[in-house]
Amino acid sequence: MRKQFDRYPALHGVSLDIRSGELIALLGPSGSGKTTLLRLIAGLEWPTTGSIFFGGDDASGMDVQERNVGFVFQSYALFKHMTVADNIGFGLRVRPRSSRPPTAEIRRRASALLDLVQLSGLENRFPAQLSGGQRQRVALARALAIEPRVLLLDEPFGALDAKVRRELRQWLRELHDKTGHTTVFVTHDQEEALELADRVVVMSQGRIEQVGTPDEIYDRPNSPFVFSFIGEASELPVTVANGRVSIDGQAIDLGAAGAADGPARLLMRPNGIDVVDERPGTIAGDVVAVRRSGGWRRVELLIGAGRHRVEVELPIDGAQALSERLHILPRHWQLYPSEAS
Repeated sequence: MRKQFDRYPALHGVSLDIRSGELIALLGPSGSGKTTLLRLIAGLEWPTTGSIFFGGDDASGMDVQERNVGFVFQSYALFKHMTVADNIGFGLRVRPRSSRPPTAEIRRRASALLDLVQLSGLENRFPAQLSGGQRQRVALARALAIEPRVLLLDEPFGALDAKVRRELRQWLRELHDKTGHTTVFVTHDQEEALELADRVVVMSQGRIEQVGTPDEIYDRPNSPFVFSFIGEASELPVTVANGRVSIDGQAIDLGAAGAADGPARLLMRPNGIDVVDERPGTIAGDVVAVRRSGGWRRVELLIGAGRHRVEVELPIDGAQALSERLHILPRHWQLYPSEAS
């Protein structure tokens, strides 16, 4: 599928299979195309080329109502003049008369959803009388009221503070496990995607870079972009020759069997690096900064002739005394050809 706005291509050849009952995250930086893809699924935008199927039904020509999707926006988009109960029942009340439930059934469904989203007793309040987290729960209940085929969430927690976001993430996962709705949510927050999703779709510049479980995305990224975007990463330019890795002509105790000879990029995470005793085969670096980060100590090193920055994360408890020069070896690392991006 492809989407172009005027002369600007927003999506290039995107193909994605979302399983029934799956909670899937579209993750990427601003401008990566994730919200465009969500709007195409919803029917708020139309693909330039390609089709969208809901099961065996071609939904490409269907409007939003025909697709029967529930959409939750970052800004909540609640009606300020309506009570919580009326907001939740709105999508049912505006249905054509032939498919509109009776008023009593709409009230019953709104009440049941208030129980589900843990807001019982607030049905007569107005949005201005609720906290941000409560408003987002009402917005989700409103989306669920129409019994959607697919639930779509666009940065649902982006307007909330960190503590409320964490609480709502756990709550949303539990809610999904109860209801089993096929759910697609957009986020730029890597922690949010890894914690919530069954699978993560990493996007960049209108393309899908990788699709996989949180463990696959974090532990086996298929490109330097995915490695760097998911979690933290440091990078060193290295050379591969005969299955061995070297920096500035000095061999490192890292095997590279199967890697092509030539310049390469060594990527590693701060929490996957060990400080070791000085010996041949280690990577030496000058300590230029030490910072506290929660229960960890972040040590910044400058390495090699190019003075490349590498961060190492060490536990505060029992951490060894730090000298001006340290020797390190990564436990978890990955090599990519130097021309890869």
